[in-house]
Amino acid sequence: MRRRFLSLLALAGGALAGFALLRRAGSGQREHVDLYYEDGSLVSLNELEGARLLALAKDALHAGRS
Repeated sequence: MRRRFLSLLALAGGALAGFALLRRAGSGQREHVDLYYEDGSLVSLNELEGARLLALAKDALHAGRS
């Protein structure tokens, strides 16, 4: 009985660890642009939609760090 419980516990622990790894890998740091407007609204642009703004932002950050 104890061996069965330990096996079940190890299986559950492995499943949780696998789930955590998959979740972390799937939600990687994707670049995006958030545009905040004066009226409080927000528009998020992904890498494709905000490519020009991302390039400008990277240049500005690089210039600020130099």
